[in-house]
Amino acid sequence: MQSDFLPLDEVERLQRARWPVQVAWVAGRSTLFQELWRGQAPSDRFEALSELPFSDKAMLRKSQAADPPFGDYLAVDPDQVIRLHRTSGTTGQAMNLALTARDARDTAMAGARAQSAAGLGPGHRVVHCLNYQLWMGGFTDHTTLEATGAMVIPYGVGGSAGLIRLIREVGATAISCTPSYPAVLERVLADDFPGLAPRDLGLTLGLFGGEAGLDDPAFRGRLESVWGFAARNANYGVSDVLCNFAGQCVLNPDLHFVALDLLYPELIEPETGAPLPWQEGESGELVLTHLQKEAQPLVRFRTGDIVVLTGLDPCACGRTAPRFRVIGRADDMVVIRGINVFPTMLAAVLNRYAALSGEYRIVLAGPGPYDRLPVEAELAEGGALTAAELEAAIKDALGVTATVTLLAPGSLPRTAGKTRRVIHEEER
Repeated sequence: MQSDFLPLDEVERLQRARWPVQVAWVAGRSTLFQELWRGQAPSDRFEALSELPFSDKAMLRKSQAADPPFGDYLAVDPDQVIRLHRTSGTTGQAMNLALTARDARDTAMAGARAQSAAGLGPGHRVVHCLNYQLWMGGFTDHTTLEATGAMVIPYGVGGSAGLIRLIREVGATAISCTPSYPAVLERVLADDFPGLAPRDLGLTLGLFGGEAGLDDPAFRGRLESVWGFAARNANYGVSDVLCNFAGQCVLNPDLHFVALDLLYPELIEPETGAPLPWQEGESGELVLTHLQKEAQPLVRFRTGDIVVLTGLDPCACGRTAPRFRVIGRADDMVVIRGINVFPTMLAAVLNRYAALSGEYRIVLAGPGPYDRLPVEAELAEGGALTAAELEAAIKDALGVTATVTLLAPGSLPRTAGKTRRVIHEEER
């Protein structure tokens, strides 16, 4: 079912039909939610969903620690679990994720919608370069790519020189990876393949996910200029909920929420939990509820992602799916003298400068509060810039005082996996 093209009133009818079945499933089978709801069966009225209490990552971690491996929110017999995944663990304890056969089919279907919106389909040969070792981004994202009709080349992470040779040998036309991985490949090309430029590889489509950054026009523009491909965020999701349910289309840089038949979204004020209207221009923390999930169904799950709704009217691509942008994660937010700063906001400033490589990090000392934003920014080869210039630009754009340390080219680590932009001094 292509729910991302359905009129929204039809989508709502589908949501209303699925919710009573789903809430009965959760109330009858999930110990975590039985306890959260104090043993009371919640109403199956769709309007009453927003009256239920929130769930969050801390609850899931506690549940899995007490009842391994899947926690007491597993709502099926363990023998019905056909696949086990694990989250990346970049924001804390890695979580075990369970999928039934139907869950796996729904996951592949939703992700395929996002990848298709980004332009992938039959005729493409896409090399998939995310971690296949337990992470959802590996094998499960492979199934979403495959469901578009494209030929999928399961490369994984590591062996970047071999990847470059493979792309040339098999005529790959697309790559699926994190936004930071092309920088790794650029370095390998320069070191091991003299005279071979990124655009010489012949890739026409870059499909990205797992990290922020692609919403920044300067960052995307550089990728497209250097590599000669169309760069799109084709893979936004929340591993505990659904690994891919939003992507950019070929006509619009905003993410399309392509899984309204599987997920019910809400916006809340992140500090108070107060509901916010689902209307264009509104920003808040994204809260998600499964409408059709068997193994580990979640109700009113706080994702920690801060988003802004950018469009509720049909897109020029024909999709009726709501559009949004991710501002950042609540746990990556740094408060400087009362001003909220997200890494994506800082990146938008740094990416203005060709003298910088685009690699950076915020290095915090202690738990705060903070009166300055401590930034390490890496220079590009031959780049000439002063810390004072950057500090002035950050002050002008973000309204906060920064302390900038400029690093030599190649100083900051590159990774094929997720790149952390906010770290503490003791983690260096």
